[in-house]
Amino acid sequence: MIETNQLKKGVVISYKGAPMAVQTISTSSPTARGGNTITRARLKNLITGQVLNESFRGGEKFEEADLEHHDCGYMYSDGSEWHFIDNETFEQFALTGEELGEDVGYLKDGLEGLQAMLIDGKIVSLKLPLSVDLVVTQCDPAIKGATAKAQMKNAVCETGLEVMVPPYLEPGEMIRVDTRDGHFVERVK
Repeated sequence: MIETNQLKKGVVISYKGAPMAVQTISTSSPTARGGNTITRARLKNLITGQVLNESFRGGEKFEEADLEHHDCGYMYSDGSEWHFIDNETFEQFALTGEELGEDVGYLKDGLEGLQAMLIDGKIVSLKLPLSVDLVVTQCDPAIKGATAKAQMKNAVCETGLEVMVPPYLEPGEMIRVDTRDGHFVERVK
């Protein structure tokens, strides 16, 4: 059983009789005495693709969805589909940009550590590694003299993903990006 405080992006639960993947999550605590924490989640039905916005009270429990996981690797994109290979069966499969959603920004040639999620032998979703190393292709210039607090600047990576990075980074440098929320982790040497 999974409780509401264990819900994170990528967790798959059984909700309303269907496997649902958590896409975004936020929590808020009411100010009234005795008020439960409210968790708001965007859930995607892995079978139909329908997206639900739901609110849950603290302490609610959910069944873990019955999924099969296969290690896979990303091969290439032809512009409309992203192609992968199952490392167990060596079968190739493709997913569309609509099926992948915002995960497209983390996919680069040869990426390993991916997991395909299967229901009844059909691939329904993809689980990314916790972090991905990407090359910065362009970034905004640093603002001189703005040292009152930590300044961040916008950078575009090789996959088109936009990330906020520290001002010392320049185009051509490799960075590590967290795939759960898209934040800069560190510079890779």
